[in-house]
Amino acid sequence: GSVCCAGSGAMAAAQDAEWLRWVSKQFGNIAGKDKEISLEEFKSALQVKESFFAERFFALFDSDGSGSISQEELLGSLRMLIHGNATDKLRFLFQVYDVDGESRKSGLRGFFWDEFGNCSAPSIRVWSGSIDAEELRLVLGWCLRESSLVLPEERLEVLSQALLRAADRDRSGSITFPELRQQLEAFPELLENLTISAASWLKPPAPAERRPRPRCFSRELWREQRPALGCLGGWATLNALLFALGALRHLGHGPALPLARGCGLCLNLNCALLALFPLERHVRGHQLVGYLVLALATAHSGAHLAHAGQCRAGGRVALGEFLRRARPGGGGVGGTAPQTGLALLALLLAMLLCSLPCVRRGGHFQVFYWSHLSYISVWLLLLLHGPHFWKWFLIPGSLFFLEKVLGWAWRRAGNLRILEAKLLPSKVTHLVIQRPESFRFQPGDYVFLNIPAIAAYEWHPFSISSAPEQPETLWLHIRALGQWTNKLYEYFQQLELSSLEPELPGKGRSWERVSGGSAGMGDTHRSCSVKCYLDGPYGTPSRRIFTSEHAVLIGAGIGITPFASILQSIMFRYRRRKRSCPSCHFSWSEEQRDEEMALRKVDFIWITRDQQHFEWFLSLLAELETQQAELEPGGKFLELHLYMTSALGKGDMKALGLQVALDLLAAQEHRDSITGLRTRTQPGRPDWNKVFGKLAQEQRGEVQVFFCGSRGLAKVIREHCRRFGFRFSKENF
Repeated sequence: GSVCCAGSGAMAAAQDAEWLRWVSKQFGNIAGKDKEISLEEFKSALQVKESFFAERFFALFDSDGSGSISQEELLGSLRMLIHGNATDKLRFLFQVYDVDGESRKSGLRGFFWDEFGNCSAPSIRVWSGSIDAEELRLVLGWCLRESSLVLPEERLEVLSQALLRAADRDRSGSITFPELRQQLEAFPELLENLTISAASWLKPPAPAERRPRPRCFSRELWREQRPALGCLGGWATLNALLFALGALRHLGHGPALPLARGCGLCLNLNCALLALFPLERHVRGHQLVGYLVLALATAHSGAHLAHAGQCRAGGRVALGEFLRRARPGGGGVGGTAPQTGLALLALLLAMLLCSLPCVRRGGHFQVFYWSHLSYISVWLLLLLHGPHFWKWFLIPGSLFFLEKVLGWAWRRAGNLRILEAKLLPSKVTHLVIQRPESFRFQPGDYVFLNIPAIAAYEWHPFSISSAPEQPETLWLHIRALGQWTNKLYEYFQQLELSSLEPELPGKGRSWERVSGGSAGMGDTHRSCSVKCYLDGPYGTPSRRIFTSEHAVLIGAGIGITPFASILQSIMFRYRRRKRSCPSCHFSWSEEQRDEEMALRKVDFIWITRDQQHFEWFLSLLAELETQQAELEPGGKFLELHLYMTSALGKGDMKALGLQVALDLLAAQEHRDSITGLRTRTQPGRPDWNKVFGKLAQEQRGEVQVFFCGSRGLAKVIREHCRRFGFRFSKENF
């Protein structure tokens, strides 16, 4: 432990020294000939945004009261914050909060720290200021702004009073420095943060660290990706065998023909495989096979053209005739192999270009959609081009078209309607859709949604956010991040505006206000009747949650959506597993493993950026907390962990007072001031080492982590899972 602390301290000291060098450089770039900087230049140099804390820091650093800061004053004050002890740093914190007291007059004039960390003054001045209720309220208000939090004025007053009552030991109506120090001693982690790296109070956010890429042939990678790597290896081996078989049969006809025949035999396999490939579940596999088909087709065509040029006298004219006219013996049906081959190559290239992200996600989805429908023409041309392709295509093609016909008939048979729409903060649309009678799904599944009023031919996948046990309706939470999703939000926003006007005949829909049942503060909650179609459901790795012993669900942003369904279903099944005695009403939980659910512990971690994002599922989380309290008072079968990344942590002085006040009030009221839940919202990002270390210590069975969010965060969590020996599954969006 001492070695670890020493290592952390050395690392922090190195970071602080590097930061001081950066400050010196910034100062030299901004300061004029007088080697002094003004308040505006100070904010620019240290990239301090909020004016209140910038002005407070500037006033305290300006030790001679000249209205400007010299490099010696700035670096001397910063060295005090770095090399001073906890009392010195607490005193500086007190000065920041004591807006109108003696602190503003004296600043840091009583002491000066040189570059070696030695105090040049014989003693530090005796402190005589105090922080009253108005000052506390002012500073906490600015702390809220720094943390991107919005609370009602009365709530800010309650926070200020809670902190004042806790720290004002002599009930004088103000907080003195000894009282502040005594109060913060109840939060040892805060004092530890103050001594680790005081430079973090002012320095700009550091760029994200580049984590080392995992080795391609590491044992952990093989263990995690064994099924996928096995399929990839089998596919590559089969292609290699087919290529060798096709090439060996024509070795005596020059180098071009064996290449063409080998590629052709591989094309038979892969073009048929595209019909059998479950695209909805394996997009990357579909893309990989598609790229290989285009590469093989290019090599196949080029090799045939080269072979034809070698075999015919007359040069270009003969080759041109070969390409323009079908000839008996030229291959394919009626000798049309050259013509159908060039047409196939052109279609495949067009499909590839139109499926690039700049087209598909750049506002041209219709181009991608209609160009990809040319796969029908591709298969027809393949049947004309390759004399043996029909043998490869017969079973996969039949299954593909049967699935398409049955799926189309099933989707069009039901007269499904969107019954309700809620416009939530950050442009999230919550749709309540009529559930078909024969629709069966598992928690975590997703569906493809089509709304003809928005786009007649576009289908987009979204996770189902309601539980299977909810019989009459389906929920979808859709965030506006692309062209179609923005159109969806604007469509229902427009319906809301038009509902305030008299209904016009012939619109074919209804839309009315619904009172109550709000999913969060500030949302718009409307009933409607909008036609839609569903395709699915399709499964995800999240289905394995119920067979886990200790499941850890991590959602980032709107990545909470599949877990909303899973959490509801978990609590429903847990309620059914509870047993109680009819005589004494003593209740217990059956721990035996069963086919329905083997879970012994569930931890749900939600990481979101803004305070408003919590409103997407606030009512659901509150209901889950209530069910947990009723089923297992004091128990921890389900634990919620909420993180708000825009909020400054307790180690940042600009938010330290606020976080202490929030902790105090949460302990008094047994609810969080930010969300109203029993779970305290944590500021900043999770410390994954601490989070996973705590999970490992609980020993509630094998830990399996399920993640839904961005690919960047998935890599970080995967690395920590490898370190702790946890199984990891992810679902990107």
